[in-house]
Amino acid sequence: MKITDLYKENKRTLSFEIFPPKRDDELRNIDATLEVLSELKPDFISVTFGAGGSSNCNRTIELAKKIKYEYGIEPVVHLTCLHYDRHEIDEFAHVLKAEGIENILALRGDPNPNAPAKDDFKNSSNLISYLKDRNDFCFLGACYPERHPESPDTISEIRSLKKKVDAGAEVLLSQLFFDNSIFYHFHEECRIADINIPIIPGIMPVINAAQIKRMVTLCHASFPLRFQRIVNRYEDNKAALFDAGMSYCLSQIIDLLVHDTRGIHLYTMNNPLVARRICEGIRNIV
Repeated sequence: MKITDLYKENKRTLSFEIFPPKRDDELRNIDATLEVLSELKPDFISVTFGAGGSSNCNRTIELAKKIKYEYGIEPVVHLTCLHYDRHEIDEFAHVLKAEGIENILALRGDPNPNAPAKDDFKNSSNLISYLKDRNDFCFLGACYPERHPESPDTISEIRSLKKKVDAGAEVLLSQLFFDNSIFYHFHEECRIADINIPIIPGIMPVINAAQIKRMVTLCHASFPLRFQRIVNRYEDNKAALFDAGMSYCLSQIIDLLVHDTRGIHLYTMNNPLVARRICEGIRNIV
């Protein structure tokens, strides 16, 4: 099933993101995570892609197959392009088609000092255009409510996103953010720019101080004062910070749902207990 079919039904979606384990023995153990996630009945689960040259690429496919055929949930496979040429991308697309996987989250990917960039694809728009001419996948794209770190300004960000949509992206999944007003403003700017596909907010429950600081640094996400006070108050009390972080995340999600967002995409960090607690908190709202 293509993810766009969900939104044709005017459905509000719940989805998760997980990453493939680095070792084969961990891949076998991921069933415990998937058991819990499947009980929560997500509409789809996205699977991240290994960095250039990584064997995680194969694990991404194996994990997507497991999600689809053992758990009956539609997978969305992340596919980066910065470190791959056309032949490698064609091979990957061939494998996905052979396995019956129809949905791709197209990404440029981050530079990797251990894997030199190749010249065939400069960005995800190039990747979508290339694959769309040759295949019948459903393409999702990433978006950045607070701008991609390499974007010089908001106008450039929206123009780049419009190119991605014009290339064939049919659903957008957002980078994490901690201030909903930023997402609402971004959403309105997209509509003004005639970007009218579903834009699904990506939310990450942050449950320890180190994780919060790392995410704010890596993703350039704003750190709202209300959230800063929570972290400062409870950073030396892991149990209290866990509860407070979960409460903050739930308040974000409930506010987003009240504002009629088309769905919620939860970055689980492969922690099924966090996903369960979030879903229990919004059970009667979604």
